[in-house]
Amino acid sequence: MPNPYFQFKQFTIQHDQCAMKVCTDACILGAWFAEKIPQGSKVLDIGAGSGLLTLMLAQKVKAQFDTIEKDAQSFKQMTENIERSKWKDTIHAFMGDATTYAFPQLYDFIICNPPFYENDLKSGNEKKDLAKHDTGLTLEALVEVIDQNLTAYGSFGVLLPFHRTAQFEQLALNKGLYLSEKLLVRQTPQHDYFRSILHFTRHKTDSLHDYELIIKQKDGSYSNAFTTLLKDYYLYL
Repeated sequence: MPNPYFQFKQFTIQHDQCAMKVCTDACILGAWFAEKIPQGSKVLDIGAGSGLLTLMLAQKVKAQFDTIEKDAQSFKQMTENIERSKWKDTIHAFMGDATTYAFPQLYDFIICNPPFYENDLKSGNEKKDLAKHDTGLTLEALVEVIDQNLTAYGSFGVLLPFHRTAQFEQLALNKGLYLSEKLLVRQTPQHDYFRSILHFTRHKTDSLHDYELIIKQKDGSYSNAFTTLLKDYYLYL
């Protein structure tokens, strides 16, 4: 039976009621952007699930955080995770559909780990399928939501399967959102890229910064780069 929670160094994520459990690539997403968001920012987490990303960011960034989640069970568990954390006073959770929700403000930074499997085989579990497949939130709709709720000088971060990277870059460009940084992720040196973490801004930059992250070395141990990135979060790093 899978563990109903994931213990980090400074907080705990209960996720047994959430369709999307804590996973390595989501942790990479949170840790990478926790080093990039300016202090004092207004931050929005779209499709926040268990609250994992917001709590990872809150550990390092003094900011005002809003989260939104449409699934009732996930929302309940997220609010419980937030309430048990030391950053509960800086986080406000909304239940609703991000595509129609009237947010109270514009945001300096928006983060999302969206449902991104398009036309892939579904599991038959409705909650899990909404969380993993873009029938619940298409990439086109996500870009629209971000464009409507991002400040004039804001930026956003997203996690995608590698094969959908170019498609998303074009969708963002169509809205005047420019890719400034790209982190490509491999499981091991022998594997192909399987995830992309993308950082977009409203202002075109002079050059695109490309990075690579390999999770594990040939012997199965975590790479030095992965250890450095997650050492402030994972218990045994």
